[in-house]
Amino acid sequence: MVVSALRKDSGRGEDGLPGVLGQLKARFGDRLSQGAEIRRQHANTTNWLPNEPADAVVFAQSTEEVAEIVRICAEARVPVIPFGTGTGLEGHVNAPKGGISIDLLGMNRILAVRAEDLDCTIEAGVTRHQINDHLRDQGLFFPIDPGANASLGGMAATRASGTNAVRYGTMRDNVINLTAVMADGAIVKTTGRAKKSSAGYDLTRLLIGSEGTLGIITELTLRLHGIPEAIAGGVCSFPTVEDACNATILTIQSGIPVARIELLDALMVRATNDLSKLGLKETPHLFVEFHGSSASVKEQSELFGEIAASLGGGEFAWATRPEDRSKLWHARHEAYFAAKGLRVGASVVATDVCVPISRLAECVAETTADIEESGLIAPIVGHVGDGNFHVQLLIDIENAAEVAAAEHFVGRLNERAIAMEGTCTGEHGIGQGKRKYMELEHPSGLPIMRAIKNALDPLGILNPCKIFPDP
Repeated sequence: MVVSALRKDSGRGEDGLPGVLGQLKARFGDRLSQGAEIRRQHANTTNWLPNEPADAVVFAQSTEEVAEIVRICAEARVPVIPFGTGTGLEGHVNAPKGGISIDLLGMNRILAVRAEDLDCTIEAGVTRHQINDHLRDQGLFFPIDPGANASLGGMAATRASGTNAVRYGTMRDNVINLTAVMADGAIVKTTGRAKKSSAGYDLTRLLIGSEGTLGIITELTLRLHGIPEAIAGGVCSFPTVEDACNATILTIQSGIPVARIELLDALMVRATNDLSKLGLKETPHLFVEFHGSSASVKEQSELFGEIAASLGGGEFAWATRPEDRSKLWHARHEAYFAAKGLRVGASVVATDVCVPISRLAECVAETTADIEESGLIAPIVGHVGDGNFHVQLLIDIENAAEVAAAEHFVGRLNERAIAMEGTCTGEHGIGQGKRKYMELEHPSGLPIMRAIKNALDPLGILNPCKIFPDP
């Protein structure tokens, strides 16, 4: 039997974990794994945080099973850590106090699609590719696109967004209700399917973005959208990153309902060319896409072209055929792998911030200068239509000096964004990696967040050591 060393602050008895493992093994049989490699795969591996595996992984298949696991763990004060696809970037699925990882990917049923109401109900393990493949024949789609084929439960837990957020919003805007298992094993449905309600506290949005620290999301009802009549997009080069950012700012301020507007700096363009063979000029680019009727898409694109030209933008290269658009956006989503090619053998550590759109150009320019002064290799990509951008740091994780330089850079980046009335993370979440910036960003709100956590999880068993800085 694999049992991790109990920490003094774990709050559980010496016999708690062995008893829990015994009960879970008897109940779930082969769906409980204590294999070292399985446990490692269910912990963090995406940055310089250590991999801290749980003591066991249970593969759940229903909300009721999740509730049963949580009740068994709660009785012995053993932590539980929900796991979707593991694509989170800030150590969300690490188990620093040991405990039980609950794998939700087997909960992947699409329970109902109500085309007449433009909504659907799914289990938490359904991925964004799976739901959109299922909806395509009905002329519908779910717009939130973080790049990775993440689970919808994980996307809700981290309040994910992505390339379409500038038009369609984030997970916060596209989840109607949730079913969740609370810290005592109770099953809660947050609300009904009405498009709006003023009845009581908004429990749905309390759980969205809570990163598994208040409850484990097991089912979701999502808003759906009709596939647009016309979709057109393309790429436009700019002399500088500031010019590209200013074009973005003017586009948004002009009220052009752009669906996607993505920034790639010159280094990211070079990496993308190498991997995806796009053949773009190696200067900063905006990737854009417009949705609507044929007439509205034509008007939007012409207005954007005028704005781009006024800021030194090059000729706009259109991608109107579906296969051309797919190639373009596939290349954008492969930014992580493209970046790896810039430094063979290095690890890519991605971090993000978000600022008010009026401060975007300033923040990106200062960040670019900081990268150059630090001697780091770190291309920039961004969902700049909502002020959000990402830095892909290429570092040798085994080199302590490089890791320290990268950590100092990330600290300056977060402090810069917060000073501009932005946030240390627009969509990656807090997890373990950004806990220390919470007090700076939420000096008066953090005690209230702690009070909510303590009220809903008094034993502290739900995904411990996430979001909150150590007291």
